[in-house]
Amino acid sequence: MPRPGLYLHVPFCSAICPYCDFAVTRGGAGRRAAYVEAAVAEAGLWAGRWRAAEAFDTVYLGGGTPSLLAAGELERLLAALGRHLPVAPGARLFLEANPEDASPAKLAELRELGVSTLSLGVQSFDPRALKFLGRRHTLEAARRAVAAALEAGFPTVSVDLIFGLPEEHQGLDSLRRTLEETVALAPHHVSCYQLTFHQGTPFGRGLARGVIRELPEPTQAAAYERVIEVLAAAGYEPYEVSNFARRTPDGADHRSAHNRKYWDHTPYLGLGPSAHSFDGRRRWWNLSEEEAWRRRIAAGERPVAGEETLSDEELALEALMLGLRTAEGVDLERYRERFGVDPVARNQALVERLVEAGLVAAAGGRLRPTLRGFAVADGLPVGVQIVAAPWRETSIPAWIPWAG
Repeated sequence: MPRPGLYLHVPFCSAICPYCDFAVTRGGAGRRAAYVEAAVAEAGLWAGRWRAAEAFDTVYLGGGTPSLLAAGELERLLAALGRHLPVAPGARLFLEANPEDASPAKLAELRELGVSTLSLGVQSFDPRALKFLGRRHTLEAARRAVAAALEAGFPTVSVDLIFGLPEEHQGLDSLRRTLEETVALAPHHVSCYQLTFHQGTPFGRGLARGVIRELPEPTQAAAYERVIEVLAAAGYEPYEVSNFARRTPDGADHRSAHNRKYWDHTPYLGLGPSAHSFDGRRRWWNLSEEEAWRRRIAAGERPVAGEETLSDEELALEALMLGLRTAEGVDLERYRERFGVDPVARNQALVERLVEAGLVAAAGGRLRPTLRGFAVADGLPVGVQIVAAPWRETSIPAWIPWAG
């Protein structure tokens, strides 16, 4: 089994994007310093209590914007994680950054800290789209950031993009130009997420009032097909619905070793406001509001807001749903060993229809989505029987830290 992963949520942003529903806040140097103290203390609350047999081999700093923290603050956090928790020697370190923070000096500091994967929140190379999304960087700044990150020598540089904006802000031609610009810069990895209008966000409220119009479903599908078309043609292999990795001459694997843990039920521990954790059966999550999170830790208590214990059926449902969002698909033998059921044999007629429609492939002991199936991955399992009850309609679990 893969080793567990460690996630630390850094909630600070210089500005909060209108589409974002993550636990984020704005705060000056004093508030960031107080956060670092609390995060160090939270790691201490877990000292000797993480019961997974293996040490963490990935550490992911997400947010929010971890790159807003000073190098000294990041160094102190990483030292505390290593001091209180079983972090394996050579564990891969992932960190999210905004283009406006990616100065040569900052990038040099991050390389010195040992960051192996730097993920840049570019979102678009179209000024109209950047303005609509509330991003603070310019097209030129995004170009400079990606080029500088590659020049700084990070083993993996990833670019985050958003597609599916209303047509007046990002048509298919605009999306293609953004994708081609990304390809021309040659990052090692690309994450491309469809814009979601979450309730409670400015975009969600705008949609409810009719001020913003969501892209029609056929156009959304066409936009995703454009993403697949351009990135795959340039050598970026889709290994999950929203994630693409390029093969490089040195043979390095640029797929996210950390995020893949979320997709195959590998245990992980989450620290920081709103962070989720999973031990293989039980899932729990922290308080979302940063000050409430800090107060709980100051009282010497873990800042847990809630938890759930998953049944065998719930684990089976998630394993199939998440597996059908990845290029590797579902290993049927492992699935039978783990859950005592063959989902293909139990649902032969449905699987045959999906194969005939070109949405899945059943071969080599695996059930995999095709590229066409990726476009409708959330709906593929609907109607499947796992144990005795029919599959219930569902969407990607909210606990996935990067989902959105």
